[in-house]
Amino acid sequence: MKTICPSNHAIQIHLGSPDYPSRLYDLYDPPETLYIYGDIRLLKMPMIAVVGSRNASPEGLKNACVFAQALSKTGLLILSGLAKGVDSAAHQATLELGAQNRTAAVLGTGIDIVYPRQNIGLSRAIGQQGLLISELPLGAGPKAFHFPRRNRIIAALALGVVVVEAAEKSGSLITARLAAELGREVFALPGPIDGHNSCGCHLLIQQGAKLAFRPRDVLEELRF
Repeated sequence: MKTICPSNHAIQIHLGSPDYPSRLYDLYDPPETLYIYGDIRLLKMPMIAVVGSRNASPEGLKNACVFAQALSKTGLLILSGLAKGVDSAAHQATLELGAQNRTAAVLGTGIDIVYPRQNIGLSRAIGQQGLLISELPLGAGPKAFHFPRRNRIIAALALGVVVVEAAEKSGSLITARLAAELGREVFALPGPIDGHNSCGCHLLIQQGAKLAFRPRDVLEELRF
């Protein structure tokens, strides 16, 4: 774990503040405080979450890039969780489009901590071209129970959640189910019927998620 931003550059937004994201009020337990690093105005942008397996296949990583870039080009902010695999691919692909394309990472640590540590460069780039967001105080390290709570923030902030690849007990399914409970749109990419990372997406589709095999499927459903 390494630090990413000096503490005097962190912005705190408190529940009830004019800058507090209104979509978080849909949660039964909205964060009392959000810690932000980056351009706070980006919190007003329409967001789409792109999430999936940490151990994504090459095809899954490619699909994460294709969906993230296509959706970003329409003016959506790409939201994810800075995990390795699909999350990192979605963030990186958006950054590669240039400074007008934005991405935000909701963290399971304080915003001054990078986890996984291999994402130190990616985290810095997101801080410069987007937003780092956490409800955890500065210095908070990764704990297992932090990540489901992070996922509820992703689900609430987004207009919809695109699940690229997910195993049957993936954390991405938590995000998707929370999103559905909040009335957000849920999209899942299909995959091989015997693929380990396809099971979660197929279960979501069985449960009512929209099958998406091209970015246009997401945009048409959102009418964006």
